[in-house]
Amino acid sequence: MLSIIDKYILKRYLATFGAMLFMFIPIGIVIDVSEKVNKMIENKVPILDIAIYYYHFTIYFANSLFPIFLFLSIIWFTSKLANNTEIIAILSSGISFTRFLRPYIIGASLISVFVLIMGFYVVPASSEGFNNFRYTYLKGGGQEQMRGDNTDVYRQINDNEFLYVNSFNAQSKVAFNFALEKFDKENLVSKVTASRIKWNPQDSTYTMYDYTKRTVGVLGDKIEKMPEKKTKFSFDLEDLTPVIYIAETLSLDKLYQFIDKERKRGSSNINIYLVVLYKKYSVPVSAFILTIIAVSVSYKKRRGGMGMNLTIGIAIAFGYVFFDKIFGTLAEKSTFSPLLAVWFPNVIFGILAIFLLRNAKR
Repeated sequence: MLSIIDKYILKRYLATFGAMLFMFIPIGIVIDVSEKVNKMIENKVPILDIAIYYYHFTIYFANSLFPIFLFLSIIWFTSKLANNTEIIAILSSGISFTRFLRPYIIGASLISVFVLIMGFYVVPASSEGFNNFRYTYLKGGGQEQMRGDNTDVYRQINDNEFLYVNSFNAQSKVAFNFALEKFDKENLVSKVTASRIKWNPQDSTYTMYDYTKRTVGVLGDKIEKMPEKKTKFSFDLEDLTPVIYIAETLSLDKLYQFIDKERKRGSSNINIYLVVLYKKYSVPVSAFILTIIAVSVSYKKRRGGMGMNLTIGIAIAFGYVFFDKIFGTLAEKSTFSPLLAVWFPNVIFGILAIFLLRNAKR
């Protein structure tokens, strides 16, 4: 059962975090509007699309800066408790510092579960809407940028088939210098080539031009040629060059399936997708770490008052974000382990949390 003190602190914990979100999200929207209003007017963006964009922006923005909002909100209300000598009264009554932390840990647990569920199912949809709007209306050549590198694409479709195209046009759904090779273990069974191949969305077929199929036989190869051939394949041509932020737009189960498929295809972007996956689990854990650090930093009544606590808190919060961004980028752009990169900030700040907690207990 929660005591009166537990309920009091937990209520302040959740209320301050909510107030921090509702205070900074409108500021974020105003800043975003001021930066992009000229582009929106220039591109004649429909009002409905703008409204939908800012709905997605709100969720995307809150999720991205969740650790900072949580950290600062805890420092804010804990510093107020300390300045009002409420914490001194609580600890003087015989309650240990560990027991004093209990409502904070309960609050962190509630927020972690909420963030975890949002990250699995809600944030991906908002990420898709947010990024689609940016690349469609706000970036010059955005439709091409969102496809990333679409030249010399080589993919493994399944255990036996390998696909290659020299270049791919995302708008016309046409690939050039197409080749599809089928193997039986290490032996080539057949090879299909075409100067270009076009996706037909009406009936989910492909039209190949300058079609050639070579079937390898024991006594001799069989060659089949046609100027044009329409057929079906087991792959989606658009899968050759997925949008650069596609992993952010997938729910948890679809993300696992997508990563498994991209691994088999030998995707060069696999580290980017793994960083997105691991962050879905690491971000909620940060709620506990940052909660302990925030309480340990702000539970004392300092000479500089709340301003000193907030200064220390902001420095630590931005240090956490700095490590998170640096190691995330390192994993995406190099061979550095994505798992280690994503969890490294939590490990470092977890050690800091243990150190501060031990000092606070003394």
